[in-house]
Amino acid sequence: MKIFEINESFGLKGSVKIQGAKNSILKLMAATLLCPGEHRFANCPDITDVFDMLKILVDMGAEGKFRKEEKILELNIPEKISFNFNSKLIEKMRASITLLGPLLSQGSNFALPLPGGDNFGNRPIDFHIRCLNDLKANIVVSSNKIISEKNISRLVGSRTVLEYPSHTATDNLIMASVLAEGKTVIENAAHEPEIVDLCNFLNSLGADISGFGTSRVIINGVDKLKPSNQIHQVIGDRVEAVTYLCALGVCGGKIILENIDPTFIDTVIYKLKTVGLDINSTGTGLVASMGHRPKAADISTLPFPGIATDYKPMLVALMAVADGTSIVTENIFVGRFKYVEELLKMNADISVEGHHVVVRGKDRLKGADVTAHDIRAGASLLIAGMKASPTTQVFGVDHINRGYEDICGKMKSIGVDIA
Repeated sequence: MKIFEINESFGLKGSVKIQGAKNSILKLMAATLLCPGEHRFANCPDITDVFDMLKILVDMGAEGKFRKEEKILELNIPEKISFNFNSKLIEKMRASITLLGPLLSQGSNFALPLPGGDNFGNRPIDFHIRCLNDLKANIVVSSNKIISEKNISRLVGSRTVLEYPSHTATDNLIMASVLAEGKTVIENAAHEPEIVDLCNFLNSLGADISGFGTSRVIINGVDKLKPSNQIHQVIGDRVEAVTYLCALGVCGGKIILENIDPTFIDTVIYKLKTVGLDINSTGTGLVASMGHRPKAADISTLPFPGIATDYKPMLVALMAVADGTSIVTENIFVGRFKYVEELLKMNADISVEGHHVVVRGKDRLKGADVTAHDIRAGASLLIAGMKASPTTQVFGVDHINRGYEDICGKMKSIGVDIA
């Protein structure tokens, strides 16, 4: 069984190149189903979720190649895709839900397995379905499948209102609308940087999308998309950047983060500054330092541009060794606290109260055998292990590798005692 072993670490130093965004590349791959032909993506992260999504697309008739050294992903989408779904992989990965929007533009009936992914609470898709049906789709959920019974040849543009600014629901609506007849208006849309990346890619293929990056997105349907001759550059992964900032907060030192737009993480940078980190923009990245024990801070997760729920496990690990008591509130996913049980094994003083956790910081944690139950939970355990003695062993490495590119090697390069 693969494990990471991590020891207490001090004084991080060096530079980390932030990978391409996991939450961007997966839906960019899904979006290629809208446009037969060749597509190329630079800055593609070398993570298992990318290879799982590639296997899903290959089973549907695509051809694909990952050029590891250059971090370039090449895809070739056939004129007619197969609805031969790899149920095991789709059920494994939450991002597979973003296949739904492109599939609805194919003019065929299909039954897509319900997506799975990290187990941290209920994430309903009923409002995905309602809003997509506003475009004259005919989809229902039955027997653990999303069933599309197509009774029109082309979706029809409409005004639709999301009851919550869901990232993946916005993705699906945009991708379903680009080839629809007429105009679609999405109200209360999510506006994460990854949505902007998706829309820039689709517009490079000939889509007509405006307003992205705001809560009101307008899509004028076009008859056909055409592959671009350009290589699409995937944006930097803001969650990975926050992971290394939290590691710095625990260990102290000074690091440089390359390939991340600081505006993607403005809100969490502000919060980390109150904790004690000194963080400054380099234009194409960040330089950050920490010279003392972190201070406690209250934190609440919110849709972008608020503090993302994906940051929270790492922030809780940071607060576990902070000076004082912190209250961390989860406003996105009910039940995203399973990692707390593992932090308690490390003698952290954390209590769960509804959708809040109360974290009473300690000078040092205790090394233990712990298990990563999802990607970000795994990162939080690694961060906690940097302030624990003796050795912490983290099991469930496969979860971590789904979202982080060579996290062990990168952490070692800046001084983390990890193997």
